[in-house]
Amino acid sequence: MRTLDLSPLFRATVGFDNLSRIFDTATRFDETQLSYPPYNIVKSGTDDYKITFAVAGFAEADIDVQVENNTLIVKGKTGSEEAGAQYLHRGIAGRSFERRFELADHIRAVGARMENGLLHIELKREIPEALKPRRIAIATTTAKSVGPVIESTVTAKAA
Repeated sequence: MRTLDLSPLFRATVGFDNLSRIFDTATRFDETQLSYPPYNIVKSGTDDYKITFAVAGFAEADIDVQVENNTLIVKGKTGSEEAGAQYLHRGIAGRSFERRFELADHIRAVGARMENGLLHIELKREIPEALKPRRIAIATTTAKSVGPVIESTVTAKAA
């Protein structure tokens, strides 16, 4: 069974209609992208994430990092090999690669840097003010009110 039918769940939820797309992406199995290049995903704060790739042998010009339609795409293209080199043992992987990561809503790539053969990509969750939780005051029946009163529960962070 390669497809999941989530339609019975949709009548009890609102706004999760792209859930089937997420499950389809998660169940795709491509053996060529299982292990190269190795990477770590670290949550370094409440809203901060970092993906670190081991890209020894790649220069900054050989790596391309893009975000397209909430998908982080990291591509690496190998440089030219030494002319006339005869390898007795080839243990250092130097092949091209492409990795894709589906980013959640409001996750933004804020930077990338190379350091000691590692590619670090910094990600940050930035929730718009309009989507942050708000408290809605309940009007009493004795008070005359034109409409609901909305109070913001968002507190400003100290700088």
